[in-house]
Amino acid sequence: MSAEFTLSAGGYTAVVTARAAALRVLQFEGRDLVVPSPEGGPIPDYRGIIAAPWPNRIADGRYTFDGVTHQLPLTEPERGTALHGLAYPLDWTVKEHDAGSVTLTCTVGPTTGYPFVVELSTRYALDDAGLHTSVTAHNAADVAAPYGVCPHPYLVAGSSPLDEWILEAPVATFLEVTPDRLLPVRLAPVQGHEFDFRSARPIGTTEIDHAFTDITFDGGLARLSLRDPAGTGVGMSWDESCPWLQIHTADKPAPIPSRIGLAVEPMTCPPDAFNSGTDLIRLEPGEAHTASWSVYAL
Repeated sequence: MSAEFTLSAGGYTAVVTARAAALRVLQFEGRDLVVPSPEGGPIPDYRGIIAAPWPNRIADGRYTFDGVTHQLPLTEPERGTALHGLAYPLDWTVKEHDAGSVTLTCTVGPTTGYPFVVELSTRYALDDAGLHTSVTAHNAADVAAPYGVCPHPYLVAGSSPLDEWILEAPVATFLEVTPDRLLPVRLAPVQGHEFDFRSARPIGTTEIDHAFTDITFDGGLARLSLRDPAGTGVGMSWDESCPWLQIHTADKPAPIPSRIGLAVEPMTCPPDAFNSGTDLIRLEPGEAHTASWSVYAL
């Protein structure tokens, strides 16, 4: 069983696990803001993990970087992809921990398909404004490394069904994907599409598992809101280090519980960026990169 770290401040409580540096619980005054994971058990559906050194999928687990082709293990064999990076199965090491914050570290690589060495540091901190997370990656090797990152929380607006939750997301373009493997096809505008949530409205029966971009940043931050018609809600903000956003309505086949939360994942790059190169971060030796986001009650 991995170690856990409980944080509290300003009416908020969070539980972070050493496994995957995952956010297992986030509550405000006893109300869940994310779908919790069971204590001591496996992490279902990548809930709350830090996905690094890439977010989302790499097609066929294969990519070429600086003229060399690499083959990663297929961690999503049903779709033939490498999913959500290498940090997920690792137990991270606690560096600092106090009542309201924790910093965890791990090193990814060198390993099969990723012959690079990236040191990761994730800091969670609570205050009156919510839970603030930052992930810093440092290239500890003498060659450049491809890199990307995202969080993977499933937000919970309240006790009403997800179909009734009211979503507002400041995104103007979405990435069409193949229906079977969810791999990128082309960009398309949300204007006139069921994915247009630039003005707040109920999610309804819309099924989403797509990346979005052309994000509106106001004062350096993008803000998404998710509200329950009963009056509660949850918000998420992120900085310009993440020009992409994955949204997933967590649709599952029966008898698995379906649509129990809305996955909201600010990403530094889109799916399959190790192949497309789109917004892929190139970490030179000794360089560092930091991405940040926050989750808070509405």
